[in-house]
Amino acid sequence: MIEVLNLKKRFATAVALDGVSFSVQKGEVLGFLGPNGAGKTTTMRIITGFLIPDEGTVKVGEYDVLEHPLEVKRLIGYLPEDNPIYQEMRVNEFLNFVAEIRGLTGAEKRAAIERVIETTGLESKYKKTIETLSKGYKQRVGLAQALLHDPEILILDEPTTGLDPSQIVEIRRLIKDLGKEKTIVLSTHILPEVQVTASRVTIINQGKIVAQGTLEELTQKAAEGESTYVELRANPEDVEQTFSSVPWIERFQRVEERDGVYRWAVRGPEGQDIRENLFKLAVEKNWTLLELWRERATLEEIFLHLTTEEVPA
Repeated sequence: MIEVLNLKKRFATAVALDGVSFSVQKGEVLGFLGPNGAGKTTTMRIITGFLIPDEGTVKVGEYDVLEHPLEVKRLIGYLPEDNPIYQEMRVNEFLNFVAEIRGLTGAEKRAAIERVIETTGLESKYKKTIETLSKGYKQRVGLAQALLHDPEILILDEPTTGLDPSQIVEIRRLIKDLGKEKTIVLSTHILPEVQVTASRVTIINQGKIVAQGTLEELTQKAAEGESTYVELRANPEDVEQTFSSVPWIERFQRVEERDGVYRWAVRGPEGQDIRENLFKLAVEKNWTLLELWRERATLEEIFLHLTTEEVPA
């Protein structure tokens, strides 16, 4: 449904995007994840035709965004980070206004408005002035306007920013429900957002894609960051000399020492559980073994690692 190829965008001396490429399949919910300032909003604006890239191409369906902007906009419903709603209007007035801009009239317009009101749970707020609504309901109005023309694709840029916890849960649930029928790109800097709603994740940092894959694949990546921790009462030089000579230990690091007790983080070959080997080694060397456990890097740690390190040029 969406093909992004080698996008580059510069604002004055700042590089916003530097060769960004990814794809979104029909019926997929893609979590577009990255820290603030990573290039997420710039990418969303290019996909939706609001910005022109310096280099690269975007295809939505069969249409190039630059060559067929109106056709692309008919396929997309867009909720920007800054929700574009007229605060002084009533909800029904605003949705009527947007529907008319979209070319809907008569019975078709009435049916579309009724549909989005029901979908977004705005029945009780239909005749309220938008400025009197909570932030959560304002986001629902923003989603409603994006859905009026029944687009195949939804582009949602930071849809839960500024919401309280209960509102966040409600909007996430709504996005998950919409994902059963729509192709969705969800731009966010919040990892739990994509864990709850997305089927696949693309991570961007400093204008470059640093990781892509399903949640299962990212979880596997977390598993590759697994360390075994061993706490011993023993001579640390003897322990480290032994660790250096053992073929099933790839690397180790002393991480704590207190009152003659030392703790190491030890890594073996990928996918191998080395706890039993460490236990037998401690017995053989007559070390006092106090603790032994495995600790897997979480998805949060993988995300932080990918988005806080320098991106290679």
